Amino acid sequence: MNGGPVPLSEPEAHAYTDGASGGSRGPGGYGAVVTWRGKTEEISGSEQDTTNLRMELTAACVALETIDQGHVVAVYSDSSYLVNCMRRRWHAMWRENGWLNYRNKPVANRDLWERLLEATQRHQEVRWRKVKGHQETQGPHKSGNDRADALAVAAKKAAKRPSTPSPP
Repeated sequence: MNGGPVPLSEPEAHAYTDGASGGSRGPGGYGAVVTWRGKTEEISGSEQDTTNLRMELTAACVALETIDQGHVVAVYSDSSYLVNCMRRRWHAMWRENGWLNYRNKPVANRDLWERLLEATQRHQEVRWRKVKGHQETQGPHKSGNDRADALAVAAKKAAKRPSTPSPP
């Protein structure tokens, strides 16, 4: 042994996450495909009045909360904002500033950012990976990202349907 640094372990768990929402506010859905310990789980859900970013954040939260504690997790997202915030630790500056952004305005979706930060603490390490969304070319993560997108879009469509009144 040379006493050098211990190499980082390979991710034991993978999470593909995506959100879908039409316009600035309205019905939206999220989807996640998580794989760990030889099992794969697909998760989706929706909200009636939401934004795309809220759905992106919710997908990441749910994915990390679903995977058993203590893993090295790779999270794949097509949301540059989400990945950049986590990689560049923008959230640390927001916290220091009392959850105000660089414009001195309250950080949007603080509830979900705090939930996401708590979810990351459940794991040994979380690695954030940016993937291209909705691309025609093949890539190593295309099928996971495409499936998360399909789950999110289906959940959004289900949220758009008018609810059927219950019979008396």
